[in-house]
Amino acid sequence: MKFVSYLHEGHDILALLVNGLLFKMEHLHPDLPTNMSMFLQYWEDSLPMARGGEMMIRDGKIDIDRGIDPSSVQLLSPIPFPSSCRDGYAFRQHVAAARRNRKAEMVPEFDQFPVFYFTNHHSITGAGDILCMPDHFEKLDFELEAAIVISKHGRNIKAEEADEYIAGLMIMNDFSARKLQLEEMMLSLGPAKGKDFATAVGPWLVTTDELESLEIPAKPGHIGKSWNLRMQCRINGEQVSDGNLGDMDWTFAEIIERASYGVDLYPGDIIGSGTVGTGCFLELNGTGKLNNSAYEERWLKEGDEIELEIDSLGILQNTIVKEESDFSILALKKQG
Repeated sequence: MKFVSYLHEGHDILALLVNGLLFKMEHLHPDLPTNMSMFLQYWEDSLPMARGGEMMIRDGKIDIDRGIDPSSVQLLSPIPFPSSCRDGYAFRQHVAAARRNRKAEMVPEFDQFPVFYFTNHHSITGAGDILCMPDHFEKLDFELEAAIVISKHGRNIKAEEADEYIAGLMIMNDFSARKLQLEEMMLSLGPAKGKDFATAVGPWLVTTDELESLEIPAKPGHIGKSWNLRMQCRINGEQVSDGNLGDMDWTFAEIIERASYGVDLYPGDIIGSGTVGTGCFLELNGTGKLNNSAYEERWLKEGDEIELEIDSLGILQNTIVKEESDFSILALKKQG
C-alpha cells in the first residue's frame, strides 16, 4: 500500500493511493484514523482494515468517484509530524569515496558498527519548495537516500526482529549546507546547522509487503532485509546520481538495533539510510577534482529543481527558493 498525507482546510489528511487516485480513510472503513500520526499509533489494528479497503477499491466495491486527483491537493510529508528523525551512514561506497577524495584512509570502524545522527524532525517536509537562507547557499547540496518509518514501540530491539518494526519505505533528501556543516564539524561536533533547515521525504510511504518481490539478501555478515531498488537524482532534468538501495552495507534492521539500545523507539520515528554512492555533490565534486584538477564544482542554487527517484517508491520533487533575508550567521563569526 501507498500512504499519502495532504493538506485540507489546515489539517493533515491521510489517504491511500490506488490506481493513481487518493482515497481518504473514512471511505475505506469508518473506524480508520484520519491522519498518519493516529494511524501509526494503532498500526497493527488499522493496517488490515486499510488493506481490506484497498481490495474493495480494486474490486469496484468503493465508488471510484470518491478518488481525488493527487495534483489537485497539496501533498505533505507522508509523516507530517514525525516523533524523531535519525539519519544513518550505511553505504560504504559513499563513505569510502568521500574519504578517498579528501586523501583520507577509510575508517575501519565503519565495518564494525552502524552509526547515525539526529536531525531536526520539525524541519521535515514533503514535495515542494525548500526555503534557504543566504548561508545555506554556501555549497548547498542534496543527498539521495531512502528512509523507513517505525510502526510500533520498541526498546532494545534485536536486528533479527527489527524488520517487524518497519511500517514502510520512502524517499529522503537530506539537504545540506556544506560550508556551515564543515565549519562546525572542525570542532568535532555536528552536523547541526548545516542540516537542520530542511529534510524532504515522500511522496508516499510504501509498505514493505509491496516490496517483497524486490527483496535481496543482505551483504555477507549482515542481518535484515535489503531491497533491489534503483536510486537516481536529476537536477533540472539532468541525471547526476545513480545507485541502488541494495548497496547498503548496514541494513535498516541493524541500524534499528543500535538506535534502540537503551532507548525507546516510537511509531512515527524516521530513520534514513544515509547517502547512496554518487548521491550528493560533495562526493561528485571530490571525485571530479581528483580526476581533473580543472574540474568546476557544482552546488545547488536558487530555482534548481531536484527530482529524487527510487524504484517503487516514486519521485520526490523539490525546488530551491531563496528566503527574503540577508541575515548571515557566517558573518557573525569572530576572528582571532
